[in-house]
Formats: sequence, structure tokens, C-alpha cells
Amino acid sequence: MLKIINQILLDELSQKASESERLRMNHNLHDSLENPVQRLLNALEPGTIIPIHRHLHTDEVYILLTGSIRVMLYNDEKEIIDTFLLNPIEGNHGIQIPAGQWHGIEVLEHGSVIFEVKQGPYTPLGIDDVR
Repeated sequence: MLKIINQILLDELSQKASESERLRMNHNLHDSLENPVQRLLNALEPGTIIPIHRHLHTDEVYILLTGSIRVMLYNDEKEIIDTFLLNPIEGNHGIQIPAGQWHGIEVLEHGSVIFEVKQGPYTPLGIDDVR
């Protein structure tokens, strides 16, 4: 199915995120949770809580389309081992997080939207994969 990603879609998604209790909103580009490649837009607003987590079976790629976010990488003791500021205006567009790497996101700017890709099928995070 043809899907156009334009500013209208990003603005609509950001508006829905700002009205959501979780302060985020997904827009799946894949047709099924069984799809071997999960592709989605994820609109994130400042104050959304994304717990420290990991994906044991897949790398995860974030490409920031609009806004500004900080990606933090953690060790097994929940200590920050590295941080990356993503902001397309400053030339930092995305990051690939290896499978098994603990990570989290801090949203720094209203209207932040990432294009996210990971291997499918969709697998909910297990209790041992969230801190």
C-alpha cells in the first residue's frame, strides 16, 4: 500500500500525541504485526515516559524527522554509558541501536517524530527487558 510521509501527516500525528495521555502516538507503516520488518512513525512529546529497555532479538533504528531527542545507552546496572543528541537541523539524524543494548529516550522538543525500524514480527517487551 502506498503511504506518503509529509508534513501534514507529521503535524497530525504530533497533535494526536500531544492529546494522548502517554504523550506519544504511533502510525504503523507495516500492514501487520506479523510483518518481518516493523516500520512506524512515532510522535513523541516532552514528558512522555519511555522506560529503559532493550530488544534482544533485533537492532532498532531511529531516524528523527522533526524535533529533538536525546538517546541514552545504559549498562546492566542502569548507568548511562553514552548519550546522543538527535536533531536534524544540527545534522544528527538517527541512530542504530544494537540488539540487546539497554536504551531510553528523552524528548526535548514539541513535535518530535521518529521513523523507527526493527525486525518483526512484533514482540512485546518481556519483564526482563524493561527497567
